[in-house]
Amino acid sequence: MTEPAQHDRSAPAFPALQRRGFLAVGAAAGLGALALTGCGGSSSEGGSSGADGKPKRGGRLRAAFAGGGTAETLDPHLSNLFADAARAKALFDKLADCGADMSAQPRLAAKWEPDTKLDRWTVTLRKATFHDGKPVTADDVLFSYRRIADPDKTYRAKASLEPIDLKASRAVDQRTIEFRLKRPTAEFPNILAAFGAYIIPSGTEKFDRPIGSGPFRFVSFAAGRSCTVRRYDDYWEGAPHLDELEFIIANEESARINALLGGQIEYAHELNPATARAHEDRGQIDIVRLRNSAMQAFAMKTDRAPFDDKRVREAFFLIADRKELVDGALSGAGEIGNDLFGKGYEYYAKSLPQREQDLDRARHLLKQAGADDLRITLDTSDVAAGFTEAAGIFRDQAAKAGVKIKVKTGSKDTYWSDILDSGTLCCYRSGAMPIESHISQRLLTDSSTNATRWRRKDFDALYQQAQSTRDKQARTAVYERMQRQLHTEGGFLVWGFADWIVGTAKKVRGVARDAPANTLDWARFDTVWLG
Repeated sequence: MTEPAQHDRSAPAFPALQRRGFLAVGAAAGLGALALTGCGGSSSEGGSSGADGKPKRGGRLRAAFAGGGTAETLDPHLSNLFADAARAKALFDKLADCGADMSAQPRLAAKWEPDTKLDRWTVTLRKATFHDGKPVTADDVLFSYRRIADPDKTYRAKASLEPIDLKASRAVDQRTIEFRLKRPTAEFPNILAAFGAYIIPSGTEKFDRPIGSGPFRFVSFAAGRSCTVRRYDDYWEGAPHLDELEFIIANEESARINALLGGQIEYAHELNPATARAHEDRGQIDIVRLRNSAMQAFAMKTDRAPFDDKRVREAFFLIADRKELVDGALSGAGEIGNDLFGKGYEYYAKSLPQREQDLDRARHLLKQAGADDLRITLDTSDVAAGFTEAAGIFRDQAAKAGVKIKVKTGSKDTYWSDILDSGTLCCYRSGAMPIESHISQRLLTDSSTNATRWRRKDFDALYQQAQSTRDKQARTAVYERMQRQLHTEGGFLVWGFADWIVGTAKKVRGVARDAPANTLDWARFDTVWLG
């Protein structure tokens, strides 16, 4: 295969887009709260189709994202920003990814099969090749996972791969891997779909000219400015419709929307609700709303006063007017929550009644707990859209129940680490991920990002029971028991789920409209075409 041509890196393609500023994202809340994890759904066309309704081949699409300056990387195991993740998706593949309901969907893995004890899984690879023409093999998979698990590195998917005993896992043949696990893991496919768990060629050390197995191959990269990739004709799922795709960095939302309106780009990632409303019905551009993309919550520390008393936690559940929070903090771009993560996702306990505001009951519970004159600090920051607005709205709601809240605004640079162990009440956000992953990463006694300090041995035991249960119906029942417990006395006051908003030019087709951010169909440019 011939080497792709290099583009001039000395100057950005669109100077007007090169604004400064960073997209603040919290590791605990997943990529912009990306983990941001990914697991895909179906696509639907943006705008109107061509006369025959069929995709057209050719053309170049320019997509603008907020970026991270010189910190940007093409190493898919280090992806932390939306821009990094979108580039990684274009260049690389994972064994699985998440559907719109967060169920694992096969990608490089054609199938997976467990043994009877659920502690040994056999994964069969599909026939796929890297951009240099070499086949994707079991050795490449084991190399990639062992690199991610390096104890001296901080790769994004490291925690997700923890259940795998990589020393004992082996390549059965070129396209078959036997994964041995440290314990029964019924949701092992979620590990394969973990955010950042990309497969790279064995022995890869540098990413200045990365070789992946994704739908596009590398052309050029200038950190903080742009990245160009070109269609890979031998992609296992079929060649992309586009000839080329260029990722352009534009940190300010106003720069992205103005570039879209001015025809400098065809895809603008991360628009705010006010911008979406202003342009939704004007006919100049298309607005795509990715529903259920980010959980919006307040996290109560359950290991310290006053939230070590479950009556106080229940009172706070009842103080919240969720619709007012969605309308005010999210400008209506979302839907109300019910104090549980993952609305609409696989295993979500949708049978639980929707909690409503009940100030009388809240006051009664606070009095019972001896907290009827409660004063408390609510930590917030401008690290995520709507945080400071939500804090102010909830402060006023709490005052109606006799609770005096002092809003404290912290640094967006250290917010996620600051609120993990300190404070008692804080604004919180999380991107899409499987419910099982949310539980394992944030709600078990030994979870590394347990922001509510929820530590219950009986809850841990239920999780282990679910992971040891082969029958899905029986496993679903266990997850429902866990969610009932969280709904009654947990530490997350989940008041809403925010839309993620994307703008596209009218000629752009094939953009998925029913997939939350970070799922398979988010930023999936291999299925997009220009009409």
